[in-house]
Amino acid sequence: MSPNQPKTPPRQVRIGDTWYDFDAAAKSMGTERAAVIRELIDWYIREPGAKLPERPNRNVVDVARAARQKEEA
Repeated sequence: MSPNQPKTPPRQVRIGDTWYDFDAAAKSMGTERAAVIRELIDWYIREPGAKLPERPNRNVVDVARAARQKEEA
């Protein structure tokens, strides 16, 4: 059996610490960052039927950020 080989190569984007908040927000919605990014890209380039992904409650981001900042302190 071969290891997991994605069909597309990874891309690099510099985002900063909000990347971790984004991860917590995506997980709270039962998804992952990559899926949300793909949805946003499809919506942005006006793919037929593409819609903006649902956003999580802001509290999820506030809690994740506070926990990260406490850990860094």
